[in-house]
Amino acid sequence: MKQTGKVSSSIHSSAEHKTLRKESYSVHYFVSGNREGEAIVFLHPAFGDHGCFYRQIDYFAQDFCVITVDMLGHGLTGVGKTKDKISSTPLHIAEILMLENIEKANLVGVSLGSLLVQDFALKYPEKTLSLTALGGYSINKEQNEITKAQRSEMFKWIFKMLFSMDAFRRYVASVSVIDKIEQEHFYRSAKHFTRKSFTVMSGLDKLIADRPNTDCHYPLLILSGERDVDLSIKTAKQWHADVPTSQISIIENAGHCANMDNSAKFNEQLMAFLIENKNRR
Repeated sequence: MKQTGKVSSSIHSSAEHKTLRKESYSVHYFVSGNREGEAIVFLHPAFGDHGCFYRQIDYFAQDFCVITVDMLGHGLTGVGKTKDKISSTPLHIAEILMLENIEKANLVGVSLGSLLVQDFALKYPEKTLSLTALGGYSINKEQNEITKAQRSEMFKWIFKMLFSMDAFRRYVASVSVIDKIEQEHFYRSAKHFTRKSFTVMSGLDKLIADRPNTDCHYPLLILSGERDVDLSIKTAKQWHADVPTSQISIIENAGHCANMDNSAKFNEQLMAFLIENKNRR
C-alpha cells in the first residue's frame, strides 16, 4: 500500500489517498473520517469516480470511516496491461479492508456500483454489515427487460464515443443527474474514463443469475430517484417485493444518481438506515 501524497481535487483534503498495488495496475482509494467508527465503502456509477460522493464525505465522516474507491478503468485507477475486469472489484474491496484492518463494512453502491456491492455480499457475507443500492436492481434474478434497455443505451454510447469522448462524457452526465451543477461534477468525474476503459467493462452480465435459494442475510436499503427512468423505479419496487425485509425509498427531485441531485435527502435516509442497524447489533 502506498500513500500517493497528492489528493484528487474532487475529494476533500482530509482524505488519505492510498493505493492497492496489483501486478500491472494500482487501485486508488480514499479514506477519511472516524477510524474508530464502522466503515462505509462507496462504489460509484459507471463512467464516474470517487468524486461522485463528494457530498457524502463530510456528512458521514464524523461517525464513520468513509472509503471511496476508483474502480478499474475509472478515475485514477487506470487499465494498464491487466486482463482483469471491473468484476474484480469485490476482491479489491476485500483486500482494501484487510489493508485497513477493517473486518466488516457497510456497502453503498450507485448504479453499476450497486451490482458490485451485491456481488461482494455474495462472496464475502462475513464482511458485510449492510447494503444500500441506489439506481440498481437485484443480481439474484434474470433481468431481461433491463438487459434489453441497456443494449439500446449502449448503441448511443458507442455512437457518441466514436466521434468524441468529450461528447460521450457530456451525454452520460446528462442522463445520470438532472441538476445542471451536478452534471458538471459528474462530467469532471468522467474525465479519466477513456475508450480503453471499455475493455474492462465486459463480463458484467455474468453477475446476474437466478439464485432462488439466496438469502438476504444483511439489512438492505433500496433507493431510486423519482425522476429516474420508469424501468429503474419499477425494478427497485420489484426488488423490494422480492425481499420483504428490505427498506425502499423513492427520493424526490432526483434522477439516477440521487446522491448528487438530492444529497440532503439521500444522506438523511442512509444515515437513519445505518444508525438503525447499528443499534440493532
